Order: sequence, then structure tokens, then C-alpha cells
Amino acid sequence: MTEATQIHSDALTMVTPTLQYWVGMPKPESHLFEIRLKIQGDLLLSSPLNLKMPVWTPGSYLVREYARHLQDFRVCDSEGNFLKWQKKSKNHWQIQSKSATEIWVFYRIFANELSVRTNHLDGSHGYFNGAALFFYIPGCEKHPIQVTIEPPKNWTVSTSLPTVTHQINTFYAPDFDTLVDSPFEIGTHRLYEFEVLGKPHQLAIWGDGNLNPERLLTDFQKIITVESELFDGLPYERYLFLLHLSNQGFGGLEHKDSCSLIYSRFGFRSSEKYHRFMQLVAHEFFHLWNVKRIRPKALEVFDYEQENYTPSLWFSEGTTSYYDMVIPYRAGIFDVKGFLNAIAKDITRLQTIPGRLVQPLSESSWDTWIKLYRRESHSDNNQISYYLKGELVSFLLDLLIREKHGNQRSLDDVMGQMWLEFGQPEIGFTPEQLEQVIESIADTSLTDFFERYLYGLDELPYNQYLEPFGLQLIAETKDETPYLGCKVATEKGREIIKFVEVGSPAEAAGLDIHDELLALNGFKVTSDQFNDRLKDYKPGDTIELTFFHQDLLRTCQVTLTSPRPNHYQIVSVSEPTPQQKRNFEGWLGCPYHNL
Repeated sequence: MTEATQIHSDALTMVTPTLQYWVGMPKPESHLFEIRLKIQGDLLLSSPLNLKMPVWTPGSYLVREYARHLQDFRVCDSEGNFLKWQKKSKNHWQIQSKSATEIWVFYRIFANELSVRTNHLDGSHGYFNGAALFFYIPGCEKHPIQVTIEPPKNWTVSTSLPTVTHQINTFYAPDFDTLVDSPFEIGTHRLYEFEVLGKPHQLAIWGDGNLNPERLLTDFQKIITVESELFDGLPYERYLFLLHLSNQGFGGLEHKDSCSLIYSRFGFRSSEKYHRFMQLVAHEFFHLWNVKRIRPKALEVFDYEQENYTPSLWFSEGTTSYYDMVIPYRAGIFDVKGFLNAIAKDITRLQTIPGRLVQPLSESSWDTWIKLYRRESHSDNNQISYYLKGELVSFLLDLLIREKHGNQRSLDDVMGQMWLEFGQPEIGFTPEQLEQVIESIADTSLTDFFERYLYGLDELPYNQYLEPFGLQLIAETKDETPYLGCKVATEKGREIIKFVEVGSPAEAAGLDIHDELLALNGFKVTSDQFNDRLKDYKPGDTIELTFFHQDLLRTCQVTLTSPRPNHYQIVSVSEPTPQQKRNFEGWLGCPYHNL
């Protein structure tokens, strides 16, 4: 493992493509990328010429309107004569190319949003995603594209795209999908190289923090090795990890030959935070199979102009979320207690969200475009995350298959079969085909399971599936505060109601989000004091709350009820049978007493 200054050892000798981009950043502090696009050849045979910018990027299911960051658009021919153009819609530019054999398009992109799905440019680096920076010509998405980066002095370029021979900082994409799927990091980042299973890997790190690169690379190698064993090899020639360290960021975006990660710069010292980061790494790396190659039919061919609807993100994202706990456990990054505690923590999250009784899992996937990434004060009352519930449904399916087949089959076999049937040939799967594969591995009908837990609202029967493995889920109430059903936060010196749970005493009393809480039983109260003050009472007591509702002073009477379970744990059953112990050991590969 050595720190490197160049990412590419391979290069392509090629004929100049008919689409060429130049990306400059002469004044990084302005946050403006300056882009030139040269179009020539058969792409100009018809006039007018249409250019469109994607409205979303694969892997992040929200229409983000990337064109809103575009400015200073202009077009000229090879002689420098300006050509007429017209904007036809929010992301559609139409150019009167006439008889021109070569045209140049100039524009700028404002880039000041540091996330894995957008663009960021400042005095320290430039980062961009293809969907948020480049145009495509409808009907010509399969044309090859060449990109030349013009960085400031002493900045280097990292991307998974191959370089072009004898051309500095020039890269080649065989089509627009590949260009979108290949983010760029440009700057003075640290670059580390390492090898796994004979294939080169790189880790580019922008920003400073308390990470230990050597430890990080060692654990990256473990995760890569474990995941490659699951799918019988690595489906790429080389792979790039891009890591941004920020003050409080968290997230990742998968690509076929790379991934982008963002994490808190000082989040590597504590075991809990370090494990969370390694789950993020395992998650995004797992995606290079599940979602980048094994993907729903609706995502087989990307429509960059609008939403691409599918009910199957519970598998693409939720199953991946289950494996982002399984993989670090198998890699020895955390132990069996850490693994079960991670699952229990997510069970706690789901079981304390009222929306689990309102939105089915398949609907959560379908409505991601309007709900998951557009959270509001009421969201927890009417929706759940397909990441979270999909993870736990996958967990139960794994246990179901393992128990029926004595650990000779598991969800691993489902992933392997999906890889063979859909991933390797890159054929999109339908919801019915996915369910058929799961049933074929389970060797039993799962119609009732799917109806209840994918398409219905039944509570997940955790203990039904844990019990054969000598485990049980127990619900605890760690906080004995009587139940009111609202959350309060301090905003600009005011105590504001941020959430009111549906069906709660707070809702029944008329409390609403944005109300300003003033007093409890006549005494002023702050958000920091609120829960402690409630502990002075017991279930069945009635309290008086004073608050402003739209600047109108109000008082209401609220009867408190018993506290709700707010903590779940997976523990051993009291008297495990020999069969339960065998099932447990066959599943997790360690003695039952280690629990």
C-alpha cells in the first residue's frame, strides 16, 4: 500500500470522438466550472440540434434540477460566429446549427454543494458528477465522449475513466451512461494505491481528519475480499474510492467502477463511528453488483429527464443495507455482538416510526421521488424508508431460508442467482422475477410473506424467525417518561414544536408543528427541560400546556399515557435447544456462547 501521485496506468489510443468536453476552473473560489463542448461530424447532420441536461442521477432518486446551476450559455461555429439558440424547457436547449460542420457550446456551472450527488468547487478542490455537469444529445447517448480537465497548477485528477494516450488529463467514456457513472475529483487530495485479488484499487482522500489510512486500507481490502467471494470475483479492471472529509457529512453514491463517500472528518476514533463508516464502505461497494449491474427493469435504461419508477428499491437498497452489516461482520471488523446490536438498533428505528403502519414497503420504493428525500415535519407519521424496512425484510428472508435448509441455503444464494440471471448479462429484473428467484432458493411459496411485508402493513414477526436460532427480540422502555407524543427544539430562543405523533395525547389536545411552547402547568419550560419536567408526572396525570399557535395564545389540557417501548435488543432465549445452537453457529460461524 503506497501513496501515489497518478491514478491511471492504462491508457487508450483512439480516434477523436465527435463529442469533446473541456472542463476548466480558472477561478476556483468563484465556485464556477467553465465548460466547453465541441460537437462535430454526423451529430450535426440535422438541424436544429437538441441538448439536454439530466434532472437526476442514478443512485439518488430525486429530481434535482441540475440545470438550475447552469449560466452564461452561448454557442458559436468553428469561425467564431454566434449561433441562435432557444431554451425549450427547464433542461432543454435547441440550437440552430444550420450547415455548420463544427459547433462550440460554452457554459458555466455553479458548484457549491458538497454532497456525493452534486458538484463542489473551491480553492482546495473540484468535484463533479457527470449528470450535474454535462449535456447529452437525445438519441445519441451511445456516442463516445472525450473529457479534458484543465486544473489549476499542481492539482491532479482522479476518476475511474481511462486516460487517452499522449493527451494530458484527457479521459474517454464510451457513452453518456459511463460518463454519468464516473465522478471526478480534482485537487491536491491524497491518493493511495493497493491491490486486491490481482486488481488495482485507489483511495482518494480530500480533507483532513483523524483517520488512519493504513487501518482504513486494510479494512477496505477485507471488505472487497469478502464481497468478491460472495459473487465469485470482481466485475471490474480497477476501482476508485473517493472520500470527502467534512465537518458533519454522511453519505455515499455508487458507480460501476468507483464510489463517492462523504463522512465526518473526526468520525474515525470511536469504534461505533468507525464501524458506521465501514458499513458505508461495504454498502457502496456492494452496490457495484446490486443496483449497478443487478438492477430493476425500470432502471435498465435510464431516462434522465424524469422519474424512473420501481417498487423494488427495497431489494436494491434495503438488501444492500442488510449486507452492509453482514459484510463487516464476516470480514472481522466487528464481532457477533456488534452485528446483532446493529440489527437491533435498526429494529428500534423502524418500530418507533408511526409511518410503518401507513406506508407499505413497495410504496416507499415507488414514492421515493416525492417522499424519502423530501422529508417534512409529518414524514415519520406517514412513511418509512425502503432502506430501513427493506434491510429488515431481507434479514427475515435470510433467516427463513437458512432455517428451512439447515444453513445450506441463504440470502447469499439469492444474490448469486440474481447475479447470474440478471447482473452478468445486465438485464433488468421485474418484481415478479425477483420474487420467483427468492422463492426458488427458499423452495417454498412466499406469496403470503410478500403480501404481508412488501405490499401490506403487517408488523414484521421478528421472533418467529429469530427463535429457530436461539434468539429473541425484547422491547424495553429505557426512558420512563410518560408519553405525550411531541418533540420540542429551541430555535432562535423560542421553544418550537417540531413533531406531533399521530394518535398521541399531544395531537388529541390540539398541539401542532410550529407552535411555540411557553409553559407547563404555569411554569416556563425549555426544550432541554421538557422531558425532565414530564418525569415529575405519571401516566394518567393531566397537565396544562401554554403555547402560541400562529401568534394566538392558547392553553390545553393533556392527559399523559404510559411510556412506549423505545429500545429493542436481540438476546438469547432462556433455554436454547441443541438444534437452536446448531442453527445459530451455522449462520454466524461462531459458538453460541459468544453471544
